[in-house]
Amino acid sequence: MMGSGMTTTVLAAEGGIQPGAHTTVELLGVTLNIDTILATVFAGAVVCGVGLYMARGATKGRPSKLQLVFEALTGWVQGQVREGMGLRAPRGVVALSVALFAFILVSNLVTQIPGHAVGVLPPTADVNLVYPMALLVIIWVNVAGIRRRGARAYFGHLKEPYLALAPIEVITQYIARPASLALRLWGNIFAGGIMISLIALMPAYILWAPTAVWKSFELFIGLLQALIFTLLTIIYFSEAVGNEEGAAH
Repeated sequence: MMGSGMTTTVLAAEGGIQPGAHTTVELLGVTLNIDTILATVFAGAVVCGVGLYMARGATKGRPSKLQLVFEALTGWVQGQVREGMGLRAPRGVVALSVALFAFILVSNLVTQIPGHAVGVLPPTADVNLVYPMALLVIIWVNVAGIRRRGARAYFGHLKEPYLALAPIEVITQYIARPASLALRLWGNIFAGGIMISLIALMPAYILWAPTAVWKSFELFIGLLQALIFTLLTIIYFSEAVGNEEGAAH
């Protein structure tokens, strides 16, 4: 009797599913994952397009459902930022967090679009996207921390509580933290995409039931992972700049 891992491998081989495989092109000696690039551009265009459309029709009198959703998201982010950083949050943190949430959510749900190719994974299931996203957050966090507290005070915490533990703190802050931020998102979305591809190999007369159930679960996971990435981003900023509750603008 085959184990679950071997069964998955056999099914994937028989159905032509190749986990982690991408449509690639070579450009100036660099291999580009075209499917990830196109899906990323698509997700970014959706977020920008919906945001511009909402902004043009925004009103205080009778806000649209889209405006209410956006205001609820922005209000939630502002509340989290205020709780973690007080009144003097670094410039751009709220905008960055809202943009990350919206972009990751849309990227995670690319496979929910009717007619998408089976086996095509969301761009967030490619480490070549999630690593730069995590790197962007970590760099921005450090820049904000240095600007707020000064380089000497900001990096001085690395020797606390003991100087001998500084290397461990450096590894935690600048290697483990961005890697875990990226891989947490990548792993969950990648696994979800593979499960959808495997379910597609089931007989047609039972296919609708597991697909409907799994897609509903995938919607939940996509939302949850966007939420977690955004929350961790806010937490990292909070740790870097501290809470200055009650400080003046």
